[in-house]
Amino acid sequence: MKRQLTIYDTTLRDGTQAENFNLSVEDKVRVSLKLDQLGIDYIEGGWPGASPAATQYFEEIRNYELKHALVAAFGSTRMFANAADADANLQALIAAKTPVITIFGKSWDVHVHAALRIELEDNLLIIEDSLAFLRPHVKHLFYDAEHFFDGFKNNKEYALATLDRAIKGGAEILVLCDTNGGTLPVEIPDIFAEVTKHVSRGGHQVELGIHAHNDSETAVANSLVAVSLGASQVQGTINGYNGNLTSIMPALALKMGYSFHAAENLKKLSETSRYVNELANLPHNRYQPYVGASAFAHKGGIHVSAVKRNPLTYEHIDPEMVGNVRRILISDQSGRSNVLHKAKKFGIDLDSKDPVVTAILKELKNLENQGFQYEGAEASFELLMRRALGAQRRYFSLLGFRVINQKSDMDQPPQAEATIRLEVGGEMVHTAALGEGPVNALDNALRKALTQFYPSLAEMWLDDYRVRVLASERGTGARVRVLVESKDHESEWGTVGVSHDILEASWQALVDSITYKLMKDERKKPQ
Repeated sequence: MKRQLTIYDTTLRDGTQAENFNLSVEDKVRVSLKLDQLGIDYIEGGWPGASPAATQYFEEIRNYELKHALVAAFGSTRMFANAADADANLQALIAAKTPVITIFGKSWDVHVHAALRIELEDNLLIIEDSLAFLRPHVKHLFYDAEHFFDGFKNNKEYALATLDRAIKGGAEILVLCDTNGGTLPVEIPDIFAEVTKHVSRGGHQVELGIHAHNDSETAVANSLVAVSLGASQVQGTINGYNGNLTSIMPALALKMGYSFHAAENLKKLSETSRYVNELANLPHNRYQPYVGASAFAHKGGIHVSAVKRNPLTYEHIDPEMVGNVRRILISDQSGRSNVLHKAKKFGIDLDSKDPVVTAILKELKNLENQGFQYEGAEASFELLMRRALGAQRRYFSLLGFRVINQKSDMDQPPQAEATIRLEVGGEMVHTAALGEGPVNALDNALRKALTQFYPSLAEMWLDDYRVRVLASERGTGARVRVLVESKDHESEWGTVGVSHDILEASWQALVDSITYKLMKDERKKPQ
């Protein structure tokens, strides 16, 4: 029978130490509630007393009743100059009133001398003293053996001695930390075997945990190996600012057969991953295993054909197990299977033997040779398909546009103005608009001209605008690809344009975006 594991999340402390990763107190509470819904066992809230915000989190989270997770306060062993009962750090840990306290101590003799500047025996004393002082005040007491693997490799006897003193002080779990992240998976078995043998000599019931950092891209592997060797607690962060729990947890549950509370809720994993990034205002890594948007994306025609028959041919798990979805991409590698799959998704009745499939593939490959890309612009591809079938309505026609970007004062930014002429249902429209730059001015003029005919465009907005220079060795004569992401209150969609002229490429993407919105609205009307 496999051991029952516990998952200890350090996103709110370890994760926020990553560059550009910042959360307010309110955001930390929101993340805590989300992690609780996922079924995380322990949520490390931070280091109380380190800052007013850190202390405020522990005060605020007490106003919420978590369904499963226990909140942990994190701190260090006492300063050597202080008695335990007079140490501000230990007092702050108790004042946090959490059911769990985790403290770290030095396992590496180099750190004892260089960082703490005390004798080796003095470090052993403060480890035991600190834990013994905290033990009566808390339900669960964990000890993080900082830099343990480096310490073990440098001075094995001393590293093991620090664990002995942590056990004597009352720690119930010894968490072995690869703080510098330089340990390789091949090193873990021998070290874990010696530690297991050592701590079991005295008949102690202490458990082992693993806290791996990712400086060598080995944190996930080290965590999985450690569990296979006896670790019962895994520490890490959502999205991998050290050990990546969004990769560790599904591997433990779905591939290694271990049981833990969050294993029952893995369908919430992708949603939780995106939620944390959204609150931290960070882009989601589309290539992230398990939870990334591209984790179960298929591009080549042979792959798509096989996946449609049996997803196991090119997927290591069912994406729905972790709350993700299978995606079929459209590109120059696409075959008939890709086109037919997309047609079905778009509600287009298309037979595999229909000559229009060949025509769509030919047009697709021709456009991608010019630089078009439809992987992030499915709305443009749907319009391409419908135009090939002669089923796409033309909502307006361009008669001409002009954009002026004028700078009349060196101390002021340029002023952009766009003038546009359109035909809408036989009626001529001529209008102008200002904007923050020429593309924004063109977008504003287009919407101004069309909104009087199509009022729903007022409910649509441009969410993202990206420009990629193609064949950059041609300098300013290179083609550019413009990708536009648009939204309304119901959905979002992507469109693309390519040209030597950035305004023309932007125009193509903007027209597709508006056309898609109008087509979408038209479908909702009662027939």
